[in-house]
Amino acid sequence: PPDPTPPVPQMEAPVKVTVDLSMCQDHGACAIAAPNVFHMNEDGKLEFDGQPSDEERDYVEEAADVCPVQAILVED
Repeated sequence: PPDPTPPVPQMEAPVKVTVDLSMCQDHGACAIAAPNVFHMNEDGKLEFDGQPSDEERDYVEEAADVCPVQAILVED
């Protein structure tokens, strides 16, 4: 007989984003690549969401790729 229990939807885990602020030089390339996660504040300093939704994963990975000092770490 078929299993009466409906399948549990796979919840996408949030992405964990870490920025080494001692390396970050506030170029802003990440804010262009992933504007929902990274933005520059009024002082020109980077602010970011450390646990964006999985929907932002591709943008966050692109942001890490374009960072000129490679200060962004993306983890699952």
